[in-house]
Amino acid sequence: MTSTAGGVRRGRPGYDRADIIRAGVELFNEQGYDATSVSDLTGHLGLSKAALYHHVDSKEQILQVALEDALGGLEHALADALRHPTASQRLTAIIRGAVLVLTERQPQVTLLLRLRGNSDIETAALARRRRFDHTVTDLVRAAQSEGLVRQDLDAGVATRLIFGMINSLVEWYRADGPVEPERLADDVLAVALSGLAPRAPSARA
Repeated sequence: MTSTAGGVRRGRPGYDRADIIRAGVELFNEQGYDATSVSDLTGHLGLSKAALYHHVDSKEQILQVALEDALGGLEHALADALRHPTASQRLTAIIRGAVLVLTERQPQVTLLLRLRGNSDIETAALARRRRFDHTVTDLVRAAQSEGLVRQDLDAGVATRLIFGMINSLVEWYRADGPVEPERLADDVLAVALSGLAPRAPSARA
C-alpha cells in the first residue's frame, strides 16, 4: 500500500480511498448504516474484503470520515459566520453557509441527519451537532435583541424551524437540477427571515 499527498491511500488500480468512502456513504444512505455489512460494500464495489481493507480500516472508518466531512463543513461555516460584527449578520451568514454546505456535501449531510446514535462514532457526531445547534440558538436569541427576529418566538423552536427547512433539502435538491446553490441559499434565507421578522403594528380603524 502507498500513500499520496493529502493522506490519500491507494491500492488496487481504479479505486482510491475517496472512491471507497463515496460508495460507502451512498450505500449507507440507501440501506441504513446498521443494515449495511462489509459484504454489502465489497459486493457493491466488486472488491474482495482484502482489497477493501487495503483502502480503509473498517466500515466504521468510512462512517467517521463521512461524518467529519459533514460536521467539519458546518463548523467551518459557523466559524466564518461568527466573524461578522452583529448577531443579525452572523445568523444570516450561518443560514446561507449551512445551505451551501448541504448542497456541496449532500450525501455526507444526509448520513449525518439519519444517525441513530447506535455507536460511539454516532454519539460523538450527535454531540457535535447539538453544540452547533446550541450556538445557532444563541445567535437567534441575540438577533431577537437586535430586532431581526420576533421577540415572541422561542429561540430554540426558531432554530429547529430554520434547520428543518434547510435539512429538508436533502430529500429533493439535486446538484444537476435547475437551482444553483447560491440562488437556493438566497431563497431559503428570504423565506426564513420573512417568517422570523417582527410583525408590523396592525392599523387601527
